[in-house]
Amino acid sequence: MTTAPATATVFGAVHLGYIVIETDRFADWRRFGADAIGMHHDSLSSDLMRFRLDDQECRFLLTRGPAEDVVATGWHIDNHTAFEQIEARIRAHGVPLVRGSDEEAALRGVERLLRFPGPKGITQEIFTSPKPSAEPLRMLSSGFVTGDAGLGHVAITSTKPQLMRGYFNTVFDARLTDFIDETISGVKLRIRFLRVNERHHSIAVAAVRGLPIDPIRTRVQHLNIQAATLDDVARSYERVHELGFDMALAVGQHTNDKELSYYARTPSGFEWEVGWNPVVIDESTWVPSTHRGISIWGHLPVGQTIIDKLDQFRLGARSLARPELTVPALSGAGIADD
Repeated sequence: MTTAPATATVFGAVHLGYIVIETDRFADWRRFGADAIGMHHDSLSSDLMRFRLDDQECRFLLTRGPAEDVVATGWHIDNHTAFEQIEARIRAHGVPLVRGSDEEAALRGVERLLRFPGPKGITQEIFTSPKPSAEPLRMLSSGFVTGDAGLGHVAITSTKPQLMRGYFNTVFDARLTDFIDETISGVKLRIRFLRVNERHHSIAVAAVRGLPIDPIRTRVQHLNIQAATLDDVARSYERVHELGFDMALAVGQHTNDKELSYYARTPSGFEWEVGWNPVVIDESTWVPSTHRGISIWGHLPVGQTIIDKLDQFRLGARSLARPELTVPALSGAGIADD
């Protein structure tokens, strides 16, 4: 088997394809995903369910288990040449890869499935040829934006953001889009936004400045999907309220990607952002910059109490005694901020 030269880039051939979530709260997740957010729902068994956004068989795979967290992210690789190049990179760094079984690939609706270790214990999976579903979509939403931009994005908090940036650069040739500096409840945050295609970012990495703490219990802070219309955002926002799910942040607009969105709290505890109309990157003109503050307007906390804030500080303190999982072979020395 021949592989692409090690110097060739895979940027642009990589797209966030699906997310795997482990949960015991299947009934709540069905109501949240289908009845509140408006996605297509498929029940495969008492221990497996999927959500769709488009013609692909699977965008979110939920498996039965206690984690209440994201356990894997799946990346669609456009072609076999780029797939083999990524595989060769990982093997060259001495990191083990596991080939997914036919059953595992079928659950994800993909072909040629490989998995390998990722930051914070989130397994990374790469695949080719996502399978279209023959079943028509049944959604409360009119549609979601995927295509070349991929599923949406994943936001992660980290005590080692330089290593995380180094990891995604090594594996996917991820590029820095921009930074946001923000102070929330007296805590200074720096957020790095990384892209692997035309989407403004597929990965956001947030870190507390000056302190090696992680105030988030879950491996991910939030997941993002992009609604097709502003009306879809408004209607799903109403449904989240009407069905009694917690709202984390009310509607607002971000400073950097200009996406208008809200954040709901999932049954597993991490947040879920539904957004609309983010900027699309022009590689010929884009220059990374730093934005002051997350939002131009809105995104105000909903229902947060002093108890909630204290709990977050407790989680941060506990993280000091719990080393963050990294993959040194793929992170290297990391990439310092520009």
